[in-house]
Amino acid sequence: MALPQLIKAVRVYWPSVEPELIQRAYEFAAEAHAGQQRLTGDPYITHPLAVAEVLAGVESDPQAVAGGLLHDVLEDTHLQPPDVQRAFGPVIVRLVEGVTSLSRIDFGSRQEEQAENLRKMFLAMAQDIRVITIKLADRLHNMRTLHVFDPERRAAKATETLQIFAPLSHRLGVWKIKWELEDLCFRELRPEEYAEIVRKVDRTREEREDEIQEAVVAIKARLAEVGVEADVHGRPKHLYSIYQKMLREGVDFDQIYDLTALRVLCHTIADCYAALGIVHDLWMPIPGMFTDYVAKPKANKYQSLHTKVYGPRGQGMEVQIRTWAMHRMSEYGVAAHWRYKEGGAETRLDEQLSWLRQLLELQTDLQESSEFLSSLRMELFRDQVFVFTPKGDVVDLPVGATLIDFAYRIHTEVGHRCVGAKVNGRMVPLDYRLKNGDIAEILTSKTAKPSRDWLRLVQTSSARSKIRRFLKQQLREENVAGGRELLARELRRLSAQEREQIDLEARLEELAGELNLASAEDVYAALGYGDLEPEHIVGLLKPAPPRATLADEAELVLPLGELRPQPQRASVSADGVSGFQTRVSKCCAPLPGDEIVGYVTRGRGLAIHRADCKNLAGHAKREPHRVVALNWGDDSDLTYRAEVLVDAWDRVGLLSDISAIVSETQINIASAKVHTDKPEHVAQIHMTLDIRSRADLERLLRRLEDLSDVLRVRVPAGKAT
Repeated sequence: MALPQLIKAVRVYWPSVEPELIQRAYEFAAEAHAGQQRLTGDPYITHPLAVAEVLAGVESDPQAVAGGLLHDVLEDTHLQPPDVQRAFGPVIVRLVEGVTSLSRIDFGSRQEEQAENLRKMFLAMAQDIRVITIKLADRLHNMRTLHVFDPERRAAKATETLQIFAPLSHRLGVWKIKWELEDLCFRELRPEEYAEIVRKVDRTREEREDEIQEAVVAIKARLAEVGVEADVHGRPKHLYSIYQKMLREGVDFDQIYDLTALRVLCHTIADCYAALGIVHDLWMPIPGMFTDYVAKPKANKYQSLHTKVYGPRGQGMEVQIRTWAMHRMSEYGVAAHWRYKEGGAETRLDEQLSWLRQLLELQTDLQESSEFLSSLRMELFRDQVFVFTPKGDVVDLPVGATLIDFAYRIHTEVGHRCVGAKVNGRMVPLDYRLKNGDIAEILTSKTAKPSRDWLRLVQTSSARSKIRRFLKQQLREENVAGGRELLARELRRLSAQEREQIDLEARLEELAGELNLASAEDVYAALGYGDLEPEHIVGLLKPAPPRATLADEAELVLPLGELRPQPQRASVSADGVSGFQTRVSKCCAPLPGDEIVGYVTRGRGLAIHRADCKNLAGHAKREPHRVVALNWGDDSDLTYRAEVLVDAWDRVGLLSDISAIVSETQINIASAKVHTDKPEHVAQIHMTLDIRSRADLERLLRRLEDLSDVLRVRVPAGKAT
C-alpha cells in the first residue's frame, strides 16, 4: 500500500483525519531510515508503512497510524526522543518510546526476567493502550516476513508470538490480528499439520462456497420479507482454529462440518434476534449449540449471537449474528474503541481493560515471579495450558488435556510406556487435568502399553491417533493368530490326502492377490476379523475337483423340499426351480429387491450373495461353474435380517420415538443395543431388524432421518448395503 492509499483508508473510518499528519510522519521516517534495508532486501521504510497499513486495517486513530510509521526511528536510527517530540508533540513521542521499550524485551528469557519484562509491557500498555496495538501490528508484519531467518530463530519467534502476542490480541479483542498471527505461527511450528489442513480445505472449498451462497440467498430473501436490513456473508474458519478444534474435540478433519460460518450484520439488537428466529425457522438448530453473547458478553466485551444449524445440505453450519457496532468491536477491539477517540472517554474501554489493571496490581500483591507468571498465564491463556517438563521446557496443550496427552507430546514411546506421573512433585492419576504452570514428570516401564480406556481420557487428536495405531497393530497381531487357528481347524476337516495336495503358504499368497489383499498375513487377519469365512478360504485352497455338471452337484447338496425351513431361509429360484437349501450370506446380507447370485457350496447348500459382493467375486473367478443366477421368489411372509445404526443427540424418549417409527412401518426389532457417549451427549442405537424387502428398509431409513435430534442413519459396512 502506497502513502495515498494509506491516507484514503484512514479517511474511510476517520473522516476528520488531517492527511498532513500522516504525510509528515511518513516523510520523517523515510528520511530517518534512508539507506537502510531489511533482511528481505527491501528499503526499510516498507516495514513502517506495512505496520501503518495493518493499523489502518483495524481502524486505529490517526495518531496511532503516525506512531506506526515512526515506531522504529528511536531504535534503528540516530534520532532521539526530543527530535520526535519537536516534530510531532508529546503524545506521539510517548507512543514511539513505548513501542521502542517493548522491542527490547526478551519474552523468551528465564522465568524471573520474563516476569519483569511482562510487567514492563503491561505498564507501557496502561500508559497508552495504543502502544500495544502498534506492537501487535509490528509483530504481524515481522511474522509475514519471517522466512528470512534461520529455522531456529523462526521457531523461537513463532513460539513467542503464539504464547504472548496472539493471546494479547484475543484479550484486547483485535481478532483480525489474532487470527492471522495464529495462522502464521501454526504454519511455522506445525508445518506438516498446516499443509495437510490447507490441502483438505482447498479440496472441499468449491462445495462449501456453493453451500454458503445458497444459504446467503435464502437468509437475505427471508430478511427482506420481514423488512430487516442486514448484510449477510460467509466467513471461512481460520486454519489454526480448525487445528485447535481437532485437538480439543479429538476428531479428524473429516468430522468437522462447520468449516465455514455465516455472519449476519444488523443495525439494531432487535433485528439481531429477529434474524436469529429466521435462521432457526429456515434450518433445524443443533441442540446445545446456541450461545447469547449479546445478553452476556465475553470478558473482553465481545458480543454476538452464535448458533449452529443443519444447513441447506444437511451439514452443520455456524451462524453469527451481531450489530455493526458489535462487529467493529469484534474485529478491531481497542484499536478502534479507545478512550481518546474523538476526544471522549469510553466507559466500555475501561471495562474491557479492567483485567489489565488487575494484572498491574499483582506487582505489589505478589512478590514471587513464579506467582506473578502463574496468575498472568491464568488470565492471558485461558484456552490453553502451558506445562513444564522437569528440565524447564514448555509444552502447550488444549484446556482439559491429561497427563497422557502430555506424555505423547513428549514422545510416542513415552506415551506408549507411561505407567504413572508426578505433578509438582506429587504422584497423581493419569486422568489428572493439567493446569497452567504445572511441572509434570512421566514415569515409564518397558512392559507397559496403552489401554483402550485411554481413548476416553485424551484430548489431543495426535495422542488419540497414536493410541489407536498401537491398538490396531496389537489387534491385528491377535487377529492374524486367530485367523491361523481358524484356518488350521477348518483344514483338519479335510482328509490327509486333500491336505497334502495344498501348498498352503504359496496358495495363500496367490489368494491374497485374487482377494485384493496385500499378503497371506492379510488373509489370516481378515479371517480373524471375520471378514472372510474359513470354509470359503479352504474351498479356494483345494484343488479343483473333476468337473461335474451343476445339476448333478445340486442333487447331492441341494435336496429339494426335504429340509425344514431355516430362520434365514430365502425364497429364491434358479431357472424356475425353487425349494433349495439356502442361506443368506452375512458378508453382504442381500434383501428382496437386490440383484442376487447364488454360489453352490460343497455340502452347505446354496449361499445367496448380492451380485456386487466382493467375496462372491473370488468364488466366481475360481469356480465360475458354481455361480448361478437367482431370482427372488414371491413368498411375502419371509423376513430377512438387516442391521441399522442410528446416531442421535441423547435425550429422554429418544428410543421410544425410534421404536414407534419402526413399529409404524410394520418392521420387527429382533434386538437393539444403545451406547451413549456422555461427554458428547450422543447416543448410538444398533438395531437388528426383520425386513421383508430393500424398499421397506429404505423407507424406514428415510423416516428415521427425519426424526428430531437424529444426526445420522446408516447400515453398517457389509450389512445389507
